[in-house]
Amino acid sequence: MSTPDPIPATTPAATAASAAPAPPAPPASGKRRRALIIIALIFVTIAVIWLLLWFLVFSRRETTDDAYVGGDQVGIAAQIQGTVVQLLVDDTQRVDAGQLVARLDDTDTQVALAHAASVLAQAVRQVRQQQATAAQLDAEVESRRAQLEQADTQLARRVPLLSAQAIAEEEVKQAQTTMDVARTSVKAAQEQAAAAHALIDGASIDKNPMVLEARAAYEQAWMAVRRTRILAPVSGYVAQRTIQIGAQVQPGQILLSIVPLERLWVDANFKEGQLRNLHIGQSAEVKSDVYGSSVVFHGTVLGAAAGTGAAFSLLPAQNASGNWIKVVQRVPVRITLDPKELTDHPLRIGLSTDVKVSIVDRSGPVLAAAPADRTVASTALYDGDAAAAAQAADAILHGQTAPGP
Repeated sequence: MSTPDPIPATTPAATAASAAPAPPAPPASGKRRRALIIIALIFVTIAVIWLLLWFLVFSRRETTDDAYVGGDQVGIAAQIQGTVVQLLVDDTQRVDAGQLVARLDDTDTQVALAHAASVLAQAVRQVRQQQATAAQLDAEVESRRAQLEQADTQLARRVPLLSAQAIAEEEVKQAQTTMDVARTSVKAAQEQAAAAHALIDGASIDKNPMVLEARAAYEQAWMAVRRTRILAPVSGYVAQRTIQIGAQVQPGQILLSIVPLERLWVDANFKEGQLRNLHIGQSAEVKSDVYGSSVVFHGTVLGAAAGTGAAFSLLPAQNASGNWIKVVQRVPVRITLDPKELTDHPLRIGLSTDVKVSIVDRSGPVLAAAPADRTVASTALYDGDAAAAAQAADAILHGQTAPGP
């Protein structure tokens, strides 16, 4: 049988220690107060930082991510009717200004040009013939005048002889009749000569109305042959090619488009409340989704559109209807870009961008105060066509072989 453990004896010191009271705990209200102070300091710090950001950063700029790259889309259209027989470019390819991009069948236009050339040459010959006829009629007038003078002389000789009864009266009457006929013949010859001179007087051969009409028809035919060769008016990249070999095209039909990527801009759609701070000439920074924040494009505010996007939409909103919900409108603001930066980092039209406009300088106008005084775009592609057609017509006028288009 096991023996129970002995009960330890309680000493007076241990009893005294157990009877002593525990030290008082620190009040909980002090910890709560410190926590509230720390939280308050955090909120105050955040508010101060926010105020500093507002006054130093946010109040000095306007931003939007509703912005897209824009650019010219130069549509190349056929100027005459014809059938496409050759295509020399395709989408994504680069072309230079004046480069041949397509060719139309020129069989009919060449035939029309040959016919116009023959009509012009014939007109020149007819005018020369009219000049010769007028000269011949002038000679006829002189001949009739000589006959009139001769008849007048014969009559003058016979009148004194009739007084002396040296000749019969019938002979004098016959001389009088001959003179009257000669006078009438002179008048008729003069009228014929005047009619001939009416066709040629006052203008040289190349200024004759008949020749000018034939020349205009020839130059038109010459231009039609030239327009079978479709050229690029600007340098850029081919997009939206819609024509195919063998297609029948009509005047004004768009065959393809060329986009000059060295001349782009950004259309940033700012809210109504942001427009009050935007002025022409303010600097802007543009970041595209293609390059991210590593590439920043620099530009200038060129101006704002004359209305909101909804106002110019195909179906404008009718807010006078029964149910209406206010929607914040946006106005496109155009921002030009640095061409050198576009060369280093090419963009494409339609790309998304983020725009930040510095509104510190508000000295510029909100709207353009003066009309535009510079050319937005131009091409010298067709400048020499009229001169070349005139040179070909001059060659025909001078009896030479006309140069081809």
